[in-house]
Amino acid sequence: MMISGAEIVIRCLQEEKVEYVFGYPGGSVLHIYDAFFKQEQVQHILVRHEQAAVHAADAYSRSSKKVGVALVTSGPGVTNTVTGIATAYMDSVPMVVITGQVPTAYIGQDAFQECDTVGITRPCVKHNFLVKDVKDLAITLKKAFHIAATGRPGPVVVDIPKDITAQMCEFEYPKTIQMRSYNPVVKGHLGQIRKAVQLLQDAKRPILYTGGGIILSNAAEKLTQLAHRLGFPVTNTLMGLGGFPATDRQFVGMLGMHGTYEANMAMQYADVIIAIGARFDDRVIGNPEHFGEQPRKIVHIDVDPSSISKRVRVDVPIVGNIPEVLDEMLRLTEADFKVQPAVAEWWKQIEEWRGRQCLNYRQGERIMPQFVVEKLYEVTGGNAFVTSDVGQHQMFAAQYYKFDQPRRWINSGGLGTMGVGLPYAMGVLFANPGAQVACVTGEGSIQMCIQELSTARQFNLPIKIINLNNGYLGMVRQWQEMFYNNRYSESYVTSLPDFVKLAEAYGHVGIRIEKPEDVVPALEKAFTEHKDDLVFMDFIIDPTANVFPMVAAGKGLTEMILAEDL
Repeated sequence: MMISGAEIVIRCLQEEKVEYVFGYPGGSVLHIYDAFFKQEQVQHILVRHEQAAVHAADAYSRSSKKVGVALVTSGPGVTNTVTGIATAYMDSVPMVVITGQVPTAYIGQDAFQECDTVGITRPCVKHNFLVKDVKDLAITLKKAFHIAATGRPGPVVVDIPKDITAQMCEFEYPKTIQMRSYNPVVKGHLGQIRKAVQLLQDAKRPILYTGGGIILSNAAEKLTQLAHRLGFPVTNTLMGLGGFPATDRQFVGMLGMHGTYEANMAMQYADVIIAIGARFDDRVIGNPEHFGEQPRKIVHIDVDPSSISKRVRVDVPIVGNIPEVLDEMLRLTEADFKVQPAVAEWWKQIEEWRGRQCLNYRQGERIMPQFVVEKLYEVTGGNAFVTSDVGQHQMFAAQYYKFDQPRRWINSGGLGTMGVGLPYAMGVLFANPGAQVACVTGEGSIQMCIQELSTARQFNLPIKIINLNNGYLGMVRQWQEMFYNNRYSESYVTSLPDFVKLAEAYGHVGIRIEKPEDVVPALEKAFTEHKDDLVFMDFIIDPTANVFPMVAAGKGLTEMILAEDL
């Protein structure tokens, strides 16, 4: 049977068992939107800005085990998605973004709403396609979903000219796909894994350093099993939080620029580092020269060979799918595996570092942001999905909300994108209906995609917004205070809206909280009395509160600034 290219797009989405497509219509994709209207299997979620469509699809993917999908029109529709695509690319999130394009004959003619989608997105996608023949449409979409979800995941863009969506063609969707130029490694080299296990057995000061790859590959359970078998300390990156239970005694906290004292010290002085699904980035190890001062052996496990030895030279590289490699390590440590007695002394040292209690703070007359996050954790029982924007509030959420499960912490790690929090929360709720979802944000970040309060109203999404309002671009202010002699250049946010009235204008519930004693009652009211409503809680916090510990730019992991030092 002959069907249109637009109908082929919808049939492909149905074959991939796509539940939701986040998007915004326009001229170049109207044939596709008309095809949407004629079916009910795939639901379209109308956002209020294309950037939010991609962020929502991103979070839908992060909080589930599925590929997120977004659909936008050509020209400004595409350019509005670039920030969201780059965000997903930096954090290796599997996603397919379908973009409209002007008719084939008009490409390169500066037609209305034309842009070079392939050229613009090439630096920030795993791959992209321009479909030039309707006969190639089904197999191209099959390739897109396959590339997005396998190997090191990432976003794939499929650019479809309008005339292609109008042309007729027989539909046949491939059951499987083979690509000669794309064959990611799955199994790690057994010889290298044996070397890694031998290093584990010889280690006196070991540490398991794990990142977002643990989450993305669904390897959290295997990591926990291996860590418990070895009895070694575990640290997570910002992207890896929840990959190992935060309440487990073996967890020494997040490491890096705003990591715990014990995690950073253990990372620096370990004699064997097992890096799993992490990439030794600048926010994790600080100054590479300082990090390289200590003699150590490093094992690096990653599905992406280009990530290994990219910033830090490693001794045992293992390229492979993390669950497969961990399975082999678990098998090799089943019998006759003994940990060095010196590891007990190593734990004594770690407990001494932990005794510094680097996350302590003082709650005075003004609300401290750390206090709000701690109480959020208590009120939700640690079971909420927490999305965040980017800034001080993001770090406070990472430090004080204890994530015991993977895929519960949704934030922009690599690109550091302000504005993601609210659309992230929307995507999470579509992937996890009925879940508790808290968006931890700041008065600067929330305004970047605040129009999505309209989307949340349309689809009755009961998000709980935790706005840590200090009247500043908080992280910018902190750096200006510490490194620019208190010259607060453009970091003070004047003319802020009344967020309570703004929330109410969109049809939601707004609450303003100004006293510490009102924090818990407000949170309890939001999560119980207003369980089914979007509640915007505007917490007026201490504007001088800073994030500690902190490793300043250019400094090493052991050169942390602690709150007690000031």
